[in-house]
Amino acid sequence: MRKVVVSEFVSLDGVIENPAWTFQFGSDEQQKFKYEELKSSDTLLLGRVTYDGFAAAWPNMIEQTGEYGEWMNGYPKYVVTTTLDKAEWNNSTVIKGDFAEEIRKLKQQPGKDILVFGSGALIQTLAQLDLIDEYRLMVFPIVLGSGQRLFDKGFDNKVLKLVDTQTFGSGVAVLTYQANRD
Repeated sequence: MRKVVVSEFVSLDGVIENPAWTFQFGSDEQQKFKYEELKSSDTLLLGRVTYDGFAAAWPNMIEQTGEYGEWMNGYPKYVVTTTLDKAEWNNSTVIKGDFAEEIRKLKQQPGKDILVFGSGALIQTLAQLDLIDEYRLMVFPIVLGSGQRLFDKGFDNKVLKLVDTQTFGSGVAVLTYQANRD
């Protein structure tokens, strides 16, 4: 069965909103990690706000991002929304109604990981429904003080299992947790 993998940029104080603050920590190590992460996936699952931002940016970034940009634009994308009727970005499908059932069906299909970027509200709902199999948290050495936090709703007493850590020279740490369903 395929995994739903959440990949988030997170400040030390848990903020995920508007991650422009991550640019100052960019590194080759980070780029390699993100490349391998996308390579191990073949589907994107996005909330509407993240979808809108990605759909506006990624079609214009293929030349500068090469294979990574080709994957971002070519992979099937599922956008969970109550406000969009149609998704214009290449290979995009709108999921409305019982999206939990649609995601369960996606997990049953053959393929690689289903990757969730950004999409804070969607992640909180997926967590409440126990549909997230793995969290890859790229923690940046910065305290922002305010902004949308990843672990606001749906995470009461949720125990996760740490399965991997990586540290980059920039001070960024990647913490990988799996859902603890024992």
